Amino acid sequence: MRRSAPIPIRGSASGAGPREIVARALIAGAGIAGLATALALAKSGFEAIVFERKSELAEFGAGLQITPNASRILRKLGALEGALHFGTLPQAIVIRRGGDDSELARLPLEDAETRWGAPYFIIHRADLQQALADACLATTGVDLRLGFKVAGVAETDAGVSLGLKHGLLTIQENGDFAVGADGLRSKIRARLGFGQPEDIAFSGRVAFRATVPAGALPKAFSAPLVNLRLGGRAHLVHYPLRHSSVVNLVATIEAGWRPKAGEDPWDAEADIDALKRAFASWSRESRDLIAQAEGWRAWPLYVRPPISSYAAGRIALVGDAAHPMVPFLAQGAGQAIEDAGALARCLEGGAEISSGLAAYSASRAPRAGRIQRDALTQAKIYHMSGPLALARDLTMRALGPERLLKRYDWIYSA
Repeated sequence: MRRSAPIPIRGSASGAGPREIVARALIAGAGIAGLATALALAKSGFEAIVFERKSELAEFGAGLQITPNASRILRKLGALEGALHFGTLPQAIVIRRGGDDSELARLPLEDAETRWGAPYFIIHRADLQQALADACLATTGVDLRLGFKVAGVAETDAGVSLGLKHGLLTIQENGDFAVGADGLRSKIRARLGFGQPEDIAFSGRVAFRATVPAGALPKAFSAPLVNLRLGGRAHLVHYPLRHSSVVNLVATIEAGWRPKAGEDPWDAEADIDALKRAFASWSRESRDLIAQAEGWRAWPLYVRPPISSYAAGRIALVGDAAHPMVPFLAQGAGQAIEDAGALARCLEGGAEISSGLAAYSASRAPRAGRIQRDALTQAKIYHMSGPLALARDLTMRALGPERLLKRYDWIYSA
């Protein structure tokens, strides 16, 4: 699933020539949250400097579902076309019972544009990151600096200052405000008083990730569908990626297992025996699909509690630094992209920086916090067993596709 080659950074930021800069934003992290934020701010007239601790944007991760609330913003930012070049528009979400493959519900997505005003698409995380990087590099005002580790942030009389390490050098960079897009173990979040980088809690669930060449599977697995299979204490998601050349698998189980000391929490060595045990009683089709995958990697799911504010003074948080969430509503990337759009919107029109960041926080914290909590609730629903699972399955069938989809309107229509 991981390629050795880095994501290429093609060229440098370009544009129509000199322009008046509203203010200078210093952004920690070049993941989806950081790149989307840089792009959104640059489109609004800001200078956005992104500092990424890695020396290259190497490919990692697995597939993402980008729902209309996020794709609507990508369209405004001019990044949707590039993302759809890599992505796929699924026809439906198909929910099955893992034990016998019986279909519980089929939620149509072909009219997503009509219903929610933007498309629903699936894409590899690295491909979305590449599309955002390309859009940033084609936009005046974005400066992407790799190999810079953020050591600290402080407010100054003139704005903010980032302490940076670049190799053996220690550097200070000044700007008008700072944005922490530095993920689950955010140092910027710690600066705002919402816990240290190590203050994370294991959720008791591990997501195993892999991709399988489409040619190794029956043709039905390449169909443009998001497949969700539910079982006791586990679930399995699979769908095609990269123009149906590979099938993305995410098998999530309840487990006490943790990564070894020093392992990357986003890319740990998989406990294959635990994976096989979790799906031993599932249908043959499910077990055969899991068996086809090689190179499984593990993604232990960690949580942090919802916080009341995403900004203080001239410092703000976006993405996992603000609201890390389990992936059971497929909203991690989507909420990061929402953050980017909201932050730029609240700072438009010459808004005073601190006031604009406070407005951003007030608009985002209640919604993203609710999604954090609802995603944990969804996890319990997915992993029900026995009579509770039977009741869940009967309820899904009784509600039907339209009423099931309606439950997501509040997320997708935003």
